[in-house]
Amino acid sequence: MKYRRFKDTDIKLSLFGLGCMRFPTEEDADGNQRVKKDEAITLIHAALERGVNYFDTAYPYHRGESEPILGEALSSANREDAFIATKSPVWDIKRHDDFERIIDEQLERLNTDYIDFYLLHSLNRKYWDTARKNDALRFLDKVRGDKRVRFAGFSFHDNFDVFQEILQAYDWDITQIQLNFLDQEYQAGLKGLRLASEKGVPVVVMEPLRGGRLASPPSGEIAEAWNKSAARRTPVEWAFRWLYNLPQINVILSGVTTMEQLKEDVEIFDRAEANCMSQEELRIVDEVKRLYETKLVVGCTGCNYCMPCPSRVEIPSIFELYNNSSLYNDLTRQGKFYRKWFDETGRGAQACIECGKCEEACPQELPVIELLKEAHSHLVSE
Repeated sequence: MKYRRFKDTDIKLSLFGLGCMRFPTEEDADGNQRVKKDEAITLIHAALERGVNYFDTAYPYHRGESEPILGEALSSANREDAFIATKSPVWDIKRHDDFERIIDEQLERLNTDYIDFYLLHSLNRKYWDTARKNDALRFLDKVRGDKRVRFAGFSFHDNFDVFQEILQAYDWDITQIQLNFLDQEYQAGLKGLRLASEKGVPVVVMEPLRGGRLASPPSGEIAEAWNKSAARRTPVEWAFRWLYNLPQINVILSGVTTMEQLKEDVEIFDRAEANCMSQEELRIVDEVKRLYETKLVVGCTGCNYCMPCPSRVEIPSIFELYNNSSLYNDLTRQGKFYRKWFDETGRGAQACIECGKCEEACPQELPVIELLKEAHSHLVSE
């Protein structure tokens, strides 16, 4: 495992960080997805054994199951061997005292006396205003001062101007942004990465595979573009390689569901070096980016912030089928899956009551309601 130094400290963070939002799940008697706890704990232990020391979770992940599972898994490890990152759900903050109540609950869930990296979660213009209204920065000063938190930061989902404003508003220790080779100009993007680096704020990257979309076997044109390289790499390695090539990045997060995924990711990061890509490789990535942009119809990353839907509409899964039908020119099969799995079971787009909760929750700010209508119309068209 490769490591990068955190600021001017002696701390070295694993370049690969385990995201704890995509643990293996199964459906319970009520139709809700519950984490397969034993399998998740096995994955966490395997990551530790392979040199991973950065673990990223959050208050709402897996409907509140993620933090306790991570806490249980790390209880048998040396606390100093693992760096825990979790987040304050700013959207749930109604008054200043809510910050205190929630972090104390998180400390209990995580079975720890302190949190290494504590982030204000998913800041955009609305949530940043909420944070300031409820004096979040004073709260961060307090928890850093009383040692409940070692380092304070924020995760981000909005445009560059908002990112710049937030970055300049506080003495941040760390920030977490969405970045992958498709999203170079999206949200904070590469411009935000450079700005954070100039200000000495370490950067953690989320969505390196765009919710797994960049890991899928590529279609003909995209496969042909990758094959122009003399080196044969999987789509996963290409996506990670483009990121770890950038020396300004401290940690690249990726959620894993299976042991096979974890082993593949760790193997890739065992040979990760900054400034490793040639101009020809960068040109190939740009070509693949252009091809993807012509085929993706929905910019959904599968983060599941929109779930559970009050009407049980399987929003991310529907968008995945919609994108797959375009990416792989596969309307017949994807439409069949949609009708069988969702439309006929009452979990398709037609069950949407347009309550708008999904659009409020979407960090990509997608017009989810209209996109669901488009997806339904397309997927039942055969």
